[in-house]
Amino acid sequence: MQEALKEFMDGWADNGSGAKEVFTTLKAHLEGLDGVRFEFNARPGVTYSLRARHENQEKRPLFAMVDVIDDDPSDRWLSVCFYGELINDPDELGDFVPEGLLGEDAACFDLEENDAPLVAYVKDRLSEACANAAKG
Repeated sequence: MQEALKEFMDGWADNGSGAKEVFTTLKAHLEGLDGVRFEFNARPGVTYSLRARHENQEKRPLFAMVDVIDDDPSDRWLSVCFYGELINDPDELGDFVPEGLLGEDAACFDLEENDAPLVAYVKDRLSEACANAAKG
């Protein structure tokens, strides 16, 4: 996983939107959370997915998915999705997506540029989802 992720990151020429920087920021945030493990799933031309799982999780294979949407490699953007019941969205910034995460209802946040307040909000959701996933 690490080699494929490193190869992807090394080959990613950001288009100025800040998507690569946001991905790096979210990845670093997840790495700082206790008990988190990763899976990287590359589907060139579709998505590159960083899937985060807490070591205590029993029911699901992940608690959050950070997708780099790759339908246009010169204009990549991020979609960060959570199982709907693992997070709150008090500012209603996410989109409800029925069956949007591995067949279950999801809350997804699209990040098309480096919007610092939105990135901070999504980081808070990552922490919240991780804490809830840690409960099993």
